[in-house]
Amino acid sequence: MTLSAHSADLAPQPLDRATALPARFYTDPATVALDRQSIFGRGWQVVAHVCQLRNTGDHAVADLGGLPVIAVRGADEVIRVMHNVCRHRAGPLALCDGLAAKSLRCRYHGWTYALDGQLRNATEMAGATDFDVSEIRLPQLAVRVWQGMVFAAADEARAPPFEAFVAGIDARIGADRRLDAYGHHHRAGYDIACNWKVYVDNYLEGYHVPHIHPELNRLLDYRSYVTETAEWYSFQFSPLESGDGLYGSGDALYYWLWPNTMLNILPGRLQTNRIIPKGVDRCRVEFDFYYAPDDSDAGRARREADLSFSDVVQDEDISICEDVQRGLASGSYEAGRLNPLRENAVHHFHELLRRTYRDA
Repeated sequence: MTLSAHSADLAPQPLDRATALPARFYTDPATVALDRQSIFGRGWQVVAHVCQLRNTGDHAVADLGGLPVIAVRGADEVIRVMHNVCRHRAGPLALCDGLAAKSLRCRYHGWTYALDGQLRNATEMAGATDFDVSEIRLPQLAVRVWQGMVFAAADEARAPPFEAFVAGIDARIGADRRLDAYGHHHRAGYDIACNWKVYVDNYLEGYHVPHIHPELNRLLDYRSYVTETAEWYSFQFSPLESGDGLYGSGDALYYWLWPNTMLNILPGRLQTNRIIPKGVDRCRVEFDFYYAPDDSDAGRARREADLSFSDVVQDEDISICEDVQRGLASGSYEAGRLNPLRENAVHHFHELLRRTYRDA
């Protein structure tokens, strides 16, 4: 994609006059490499929760915008995030999360790495001239642990300063939430036939809730639904009307953090979403569910109800996102005006995209 050819589309737009991004930013195959290099390669992304990495050798795998990574707690108690790509011929060191590994062993040819990423053994390589295992180690990413969540950046120098990235969120969540005390319960993944930006756009506004999510609409107070933006994130807030059978009293907080992390925070529950681009018209969304400790029958029933309810909402979102992708690819769509009241977070996201594309 030649960005200079579409410079008018990338000029900053005031909210009250803003339009959405044109369709080509969702349908042109050239955006795949552009997004990977300029957005995902330079951003903070959630990898895991500390409850998955409690002990030495515990590890979790993730895909950060096309880069396979593995988070590991080392023998020195340090959590590292490293490339999940063997330095021999690119085999994976792990295909799934695991506990108490003594080392990281490539599934392809058995090369073995210490938990800190240093190569320890390369099978049958004794005859290789000038080959020294001590010179080979897995590349590491920058890591921050915040609210119990492990974030990583492939290029920290070009990523936002982490303190600015999450500035103000701790105070809004409040000390009584303690997301770091939650435990991991469940992961669900969905492969969706839409560009990753379509999915983010949909997440960032409650404008569609009365039309797409009838059950969710009954749960939230749409009249009191508020969306606010900060430098690197936006959040949506609504009082809950769920009753004791699901979440009880309280509020719903939905945070989006640039570029692809979502935190859905309800009483007693944290749900993280990681959006993974898989092509110009494909993405994968991985949901991880974390709950406050509660082994009572009522607690188990609430968790099961939450998982079932989340499946319903996600199926509704998948359907509309795939419909939107088809509309964007149809040749019919011209960028439409955004609703200043309900789509201010979409505008915020698009302004970050415009700025990134201009800089690229």
